[in-house]
Amino acid sequence: MADSRKLNTKTFEMQGKCPFGGDRIGGAVGSPPALSDWYPNRLKVELLHQNGPLANPLGQDFDYKAAFETLDLEAVKQDIKAFLTTSVAWWPSDYGNYGPQMIRMAWHSAGTYRIADGRGGAGEGLQRFAPINSWWDNGNTDKSRRLIWPIKQKYGSALSWADLMVLTGNCALEIMGFPTYGFAGGRQDAWEADNATYWGPEIWDPNDVTSFDSMVTRDKRWRGQNGDADYDLENPLAASHQALIYVNPEGPYGNGDPIRSARDIRTTFTRMAMNDEETVALIAGGHAFGKSHGMVSADQVGPPPEIAPMEAMGLGWHNPKGTGFAQYTMTNGIEGSWTPNPTQWDNAYLENLFRFEWVQTKSPAGASQWTPADPDAPKTPDAHVPGQMHGLMMMTSDIALKVDPDYRKVCEKFLNDFDAFTLAFSKAWYKLTHRDMGPKERYLGPEVKIEDDLLWQDPIPRRDHALIDDANVTVLKRDILAAGLSVSDLAFTAFSAASTYRDSDKRGGANGGRLALAPQKDWSINRRTVPVVTVLRQIADAFNGRQAGKRVSLADLIVLGGCAAVEKALADGGHPGTVPFTPGRVDTRQELTDIEMFEWLKPVVDGFRNYVAEDFAAVAPRVSPEELFLDKAYLLSLTAPEWVALVGGLRALGANHDDSRHGVFTDRVGVLSNDFFANLTSVDLEWRKADPKGMTFALVDRESGATKFTATRCDLVFGSNAQLRSVAEVYASSDGAARFAKDFVKVWDKVMMLDRYDVRARSHAPL
Repeated sequence: MADSRKLNTKTFEMQGKCPFGGDRIGGAVGSPPALSDWYPNRLKVELLHQNGPLANPLGQDFDYKAAFETLDLEAVKQDIKAFLTTSVAWWPSDYGNYGPQMIRMAWHSAGTYRIADGRGGAGEGLQRFAPINSWWDNGNTDKSRRLIWPIKQKYGSALSWADLMVLTGNCALEIMGFPTYGFAGGRQDAWEADNATYWGPEIWDPNDVTSFDSMVTRDKRWRGQNGDADYDLENPLAASHQALIYVNPEGPYGNGDPIRSARDIRTTFTRMAMNDEETVALIAGGHAFGKSHGMVSADQVGPPPEIAPMEAMGLGWHNPKGTGFAQYTMTNGIEGSWTPNPTQWDNAYLENLFRFEWVQTKSPAGASQWTPADPDAPKTPDAHVPGQMHGLMMMTSDIALKVDPDYRKVCEKFLNDFDAFTLAFSKAWYKLTHRDMGPKERYLGPEVKIEDDLLWQDPIPRRDHALIDDANVTVLKRDILAAGLSVSDLAFTAFSAASTYRDSDKRGGANGGRLALAPQKDWSINRRTVPVVTVLRQIADAFNGRQAGKRVSLADLIVLGGCAAVEKALADGGHPGTVPFTPGRVDTRQELTDIEMFEWLKPVVDGFRNYVAEDFAAVAPRVSPEELFLDKAYLLSLTAPEWVALVGGLRALGANHDDSRHGVFTDRVGVLSNDFFANLTSVDLEWRKADPKGMTFALVDRESGATKFTATRCDLVFGSNAQLRSVAEVYASSDGAARFAKDFVKVWDKVMMLDRYDVRARSHAPL
């Protein structure tokens, strides 16, 4: 990394002292050692309860959908656009237009999205909180948010920060002549920092008297060397280095190498669900506007917002040179603009990139950048000093688009067809800013193109038939149970369909019936579902053949089969009852399923079905199976009690992926009993390792020494972790069986309904 990125370690000297005595080595500055300091390997179950209702000042009953729909969106946009062409003294706008600055804010808010686990993105406005608000790549986005605070203040809770940041980016594009594809609201704000997302293995201690340069060269997220065949980025990460959104614009580690920069760009943008054409469109489109800032060496710039002095009031990166802003602004260390007209949509970026030869130079801050070799190349006006002109600038990551053969082909296509470029950037920007929102039922506002089915939205056809009624449901459940399918197989299949859902980006779930389509039907974890789906399809065809108008989808029947199985298990366990079922799922088609993107939903570990992939150690070398099990529970939006109840029920039902008996601590498989918890917590039994690595275990009778049951780490964690065990003990107690049965049915229904935003939209329930 170039010198422009070095930290001002002197600024941090006073920050590094604990006001209560002694120096801090880890954890938060000025705080006592945390649990993670004392016990770094403990399973952080409390992550399931972060951003809970007690943190939300709007209350649990607040309906953001209803509030947003009270807005006159066009009036909101006019307010934003009027502001964008003004300038305030404390942070003047470049070129008299805040548009480029706000595009960067929106881009960086959305650009944290990654396809591997669906985390990041603009959906919760997490750019307001650590660690994202203090990443070097987000330098001065704090000023952007503070500038639009009056607009947020005016519209209050009807316009979330998450929606406002994206909407402001859209308005910025529009005032500079770019036709956006549209805007959808519906993003609800988080109210606390995200402590669950893994952003990388690097430890960045601001008290360490080292530079940002030293931190990234200790980067552990890459395997191999850039250019080697085994060069790859650790899953689920997407950014090339710590504290960056995408890649280092100066090249990997600031090395100024465009070829290696192109490799990093392709890796990171692919991880963010973008193909080559979308990647070029985003980079070339974004760099059509504004400028980069690098007038002051980074070692003079103050700490980021999260550790700035209190009187800074949440603003960081204090710049001591000159005014500290305007012509003295420091952001990423690179200085200059890409085009002669930085506030107008045109094709000058690509024209300049290919028209001129570019030579490497340094910015005033010492960052690596490029300038035209031709002294007669067009100039660009100074953003603040009238009449002053400057040479054009390109970053190493820009030159990468020219030297990489595949990126070059896309660039040449856009260079020769400006309309195609405009449409490509419009659609790529829409994808970038909406990718994590999930199904279109969550989209709000008059600009939503509800008729458009974009493949990345995982489209599901509109239902064209009447719903089945209660009488039909009764007949279908009878037919399912009479077909010779076991309770275990039916429950396993329904759960396999529904549990692909992840709350991070609202993808997956049973709706669409994608369990029967590639790639899900071919996953080894789903092998048990194939014969079950075949029988259920036959039942659906027979039912639909004898009905007039009404039809049952395979997606609905898969879930209904699971509900019928759970009802039978309840009755056999002495707790008869009805399991809720809500029809309305629709089967999608193979051509509406992006196989490559859905492949990212394939689990490495799914403790619910006692699955650990064969290549687990290679894919996830830094974590244990139980940690990824916790992550899966988090992505299903489960609480700790829900997690415990769901696993106990699935084990009782025999819902392991390979039909094994690991964790099935009962002699009554298929009966919904609390045997899992009773045996898990028994003092008469002892657990012993069954393999040297401690991945499987045997439950041995203390007196006889006989093995009663076997288990995996994803079973024993419910007895070894204190928080999970405390819940398991409730269900294992003499009065726990009925409570467990009730709680299991409730969480089962929750998982089956996680992706039913069509139902929530109709009911006006919170998104």
